[in-house]
Amino acid sequence: MAYDKFTVLKSTAVPLPIENIDTDQIIPARFLKATKREGFGDNLFRDWRYNNDNSPKQDFILNNPIYSGKILVGGNNFGSGSSREHAAWAIYDYGFRAVVSSFFADIFKGNAINIGILPVQVTPAFLEKIFKAIEANPNAEIEINLNAQTITIAASGESESFDINGYKKHNLLNGFDDIDYLQAMKTEILAFAEAKAV
Repeated sequence: MAYDKFTVLKSTAVPLPIENIDTDQIIPARFLKATKREGFGDNLFRDWRYNNDNSPKQDFILNNPIYSGKILVGGNNFGSGSSREHAAWAIYDYGFRAVVSSFFADIFKGNAINIGILPVQVTPAFLEKIFKAIEANPNAEIEINLNAQTITIAASGESESFDINGYKKHNLLNGFDDIDYLQAMKTEILAFAEAKAV
């Protein structure tokens, strides 16, 4: 299995209300030397999180212990810029399992889904409601139901639907990457090949 199954995620969230967050901000280019997925979380938003002497920047949200959770809530146009997979790897390795925004760059969206992160695209109005809910209560919980394709602010019960490709949804629900998907169909593939060989 490529990653944990994604069914229902209920968690507090980390708000990052900045628009046009690109992949170089998510994981700076100088940290792209490794080819394995591990360890990138240490450098997630590196230049925003740390000073030049590696001391944490006190005003950056990930350095504020008040905020935590498995959901990252970003501003509009999240994940733009280069196509580096490492941006999604860094978010996953840090511990996030979903990113919420009012718009995602297509390549980032694909990279995220392929490693088990659910990008939830909501309307700008609903995104603002989420930010306000977290501002009012840092422990506010957000529930993301992949099967129902809904995201809900637990305290108010306000909810919105989101879209996802059916194939990608199936893979997330089962914890499959593309190779896992094919392996799960191995019996059917072999039967088809044998039938064609006759």
